[in-house]
Amino acid sequence: MIQIKKYNYIAKYWKKIESGEVLVSHKVYQTMQELIDIQEGKNPKYHFDAVLANKPIYFIENFCKQSKGAIGKPIKLELFEKVIIQAIYGIVDKHGLRRYTEVFIEIARKNGKSTLLSALGNYGLIGDKEGGPEIDCISTKRDAARIVFNSAKNMVLQSPDLRKIIEPKKVELTSAFNFGVFQPLSSDSNTLDGLNPSMVILDECHAIKDRNIFDVMKQSISAETRKQPLFLIITTMGFNRDGIFDEEYQYAEDVLNGNVEDEHFLSFIYELESGDKWDDEETWIKANPGLGTIKSLAKMRQGCTRAKASPKYKPTFLVKDLNLQAVNASSWLTWEQIDNPATFDMERVYNSYAIGGCDLSTIRDLTAATLLIRVKDDPIIYQLQQYFMPEEKLREVEESKTKEAPYKIWEERGLLTVCPGAMVQYSAVTEWFKEMRDKYKITLWRCGYDRALADYWVQEMKMEFGNVMEAVPQGPITWTAPMNEMGAILSEKRLNYNNNPIFKWCLTNTAVKTTGTNEAIQPVKIQQKRRIDGTVSTLNAMVIYTKTREDYLNVIK
Repeated sequence: MIQIKKYNYIAKYWKKIESGEVLVSHKVYQTMQELIDIQEGKNPKYHFDAVLANKPIYFIENFCKQSKGAIGKPIKLELFEKVIIQAIYGIVDKHGLRRYTEVFIEIARKNGKSTLLSALGNYGLIGDKEGGPEIDCISTKRDAARIVFNSAKNMVLQSPDLRKIIEPKKVELTSAFNFGVFQPLSSDSNTLDGLNPSMVILDECHAIKDRNIFDVMKQSISAETRKQPLFLIITTMGFNRDGIFDEEYQYAEDVLNGNVEDEHFLSFIYELESGDKWDDEETWIKANPGLGTIKSLAKMRQGCTRAKASPKYKPTFLVKDLNLQAVNASSWLTWEQIDNPATFDMERVYNSYAIGGCDLSTIRDLTAATLLIRVKDDPIIYQLQQYFMPEEKLREVEESKTKEAPYKIWEERGLLTVCPGAMVQYSAVTEWFKEMRDKYKITLWRCGYDRALADYWVQEMKMEFGNVMEAVPQGPITWTAPMNEMGAILSEKRLNYNNNPIFKWCLTNTAVKTTGTNEAIQPVKIQQKRRIDGTVSTLNAMVIYTKTREDYLNVIK
């Protein structure tokens, strides 16, 4: 009888994370913290069963063989893969039933995901003690659905042990002893009715545009005939927005942050994060846990070099190799272009003339106010900014633990004004401009704003500062030239933003969307929940600056 050794790879991985030996994304850290809490008995409903956790690992490493590359060689699982497997199969209730029935894994390409899925599919077919197991590999098109299936089939063909109990056929794998079947399915299959899957495998969900098969399989696997069904989703980031991927990613984020209670949902999201330098290879492991073993570090370096040299290839590298989101857009600036540690004292801009900009956003969102200041015989543009947020919004962020941004710290530093109640008080924005004038004698010479959201605030500003307000149409026609100049100024370190961390954060959240054949551009969020208000506020001021530059420079002489 086979003796399963009781290794605890979850605890081993956690120790490496805590010591700094292994770098992971914040979302993976959250997942690992949840798993460790269970192992430490903080959730009495579930516990870690080391035997159940190690059975699939033993099965894969002893019976599954490589179907690509070193064909026929045993599969050697990496630590992060063992952790994923132990989390899925080893966290159980008092009846020994798995806690997690839906698993979402985001991982950069070439980190062995198809091999892992194929091996787990084979385990589900014969090793999971499921009567009449049905393993369904799904995608919109049959060819895509067959990728994991073919890998599993070839795995069987390379393994004498598996061939004794699994019969490989053209369109399915079958196991007679338990009436099991492993099959690829797609939207163009003859029928999707009557399915009763014990395990569903969805590879590359970012490519799913037709949600019909996804919805059908979600309903099928919820059938009461399976005690512990498993819906396994694994994917890289994709360019297709507003599809299944975005829904699943958002759901995973909401579960991690406590906004949604779903104790049966598990996620491992390997990705780079806001503020990470995409060309710093020390951060790459956050999206590529198999880097240096499964995935070639040399090829990653080659891809990075190409991305730096080719703006057209860069989005592919960021999305596919680093799991940075794209919204039909490419990142605007690199970290090197953004980062500027230079600072200045208020004495430097005392008794000066400024061009203002504002992004009022919505009343429950972040608002940003900006002043751009030139000083005589100085090529540097000095920037002052203040941000505003309603108290209720800040409370929601703090209570949900979304880690959206360290707003509380920014408030303590005086960079963020928190307005009482549920709305940003636009009068507080006016007060900030007044404070800059009265305390530092900074004269507001012009101020650009979005007319769609300004309304009464403009009248209030005119009453206080005179006829200085100028509406800025929000769009690529207006923004293209000023945005290009703003990018150049930032790259050349001619914009001294006093090392403001909120502005720096907004810049890292900013992507650029190109419109038409004339390369007209505009800023967009690199992720839906990220903030770019500081970028837009500065850009509105830059529109006025580029438009009135000659007159403005004459004023400061």
